[in-house]
Amino acid sequence: MLRFLIGRLIGALIVLLVMSLVIYLLIGLMPGDPIDLMFQADPTLTPEDLAQLRAVYGLDQPLLSRYAAWLGSALQGDFGFSRSYRQPVLEILVPRMVNTLWLMGISFVLSLAIAIPLGVLAAVKQNGPVDLGVNVVALAGYSVPVFWLALLLIYLFAVDLAWLPAGGSGIDAETLWGKTQFLVLPVAALTLTGLGAITRFTRGEMIEALRQDYVRTARAKGLSYGRVVLGHAFRNAMIPVVTIVALGFGTLVSGALVVETMFGYLGMGKLMFDSILANDYNVALVGLLIATLLTLVANIIADIAYAALDPRIRYGGGPA
Repeated sequence: MLRFLIGRLIGALIVLLVMSLVIYLLIGLMPGDPIDLMFQADPTLTPEDLAQLRAVYGLDQPLLSRYAAWLGSALQGDFGFSRSYRQPVLEILVPRMVNTLWLMGISFVLSLAIAIPLGVLAAVKQNGPVDLGVNVVALAGYSVPVFWLALLLIYLFAVDLAWLPAGGSGIDAETLWGKTQFLVLPVAALTLTGLGAITRFTRGEMIEALRQDYVRTARAKGLSYGRVVLGHAFRNAMIPVVTIVALGFGTLVSGALVVETMFGYLGMGKLMFDSILANDYNVALVGLLIATLLTLVANIIADIAYAALDPRIRYGGGPA
């Protein structure tokens, strides 16, 4: 297992390195640069001034040379300076990342806590009214665009009923509820759109597991139906579900960007969106790399979960 984890970590570092190059090149190829924005803000600048500024910021160098310089600084812990916020990148990103992790973490846990029991229940009650109801809810959650759901929640709970704020992050709120109420609608939007796929996949895998020979054998030996479902079928059905959950975590990262923008939530997704629009290269680049890192970590955790769910799975070449 240790050898496997070391190999996965090395692979993750290689992926991050390749992604940093790809993202840097894509951002660098975008039309315009910070110097162009300076010129728009101050038309009195002469072409000589612009050339001098590009030389100062290194923008007159080829993209690969600029990337090599950025990578060398990043390996020393210096991820650059934000032109828009006039602060080091990490001082801006870390508080926003904490906000996003709260939003994503709560949504992720709620999605699993709701979707997996619903999927198991639908499989046990297959083709009944409960199964039909769960399928309708799952398909609705899977099909509804997150931005449309966000608008619907804002209109219903913030505008019509006036129960919750329409947007913001509650940073200046003094009470726990004052801070929490700003999370309710964004968490609800992410949770409802995230549980559909997990519910449907859990249901399908549970139905398949309940048809296996070992389930019929356990029932023939006199085990109760509940013990067979939870002790035998459920554990085996969760192995492929873990893969969907890990892949869904990456989708959750992209969904958080939309939700944060819709609700004006001061998280990492909205920060990246604003930075890309403002050509704030350093913030956008590091933010996208952090999103990539979170997805890679989720996949490594999924590999560990495989071994926990199925003792036959061994990493590192050990006996099964």
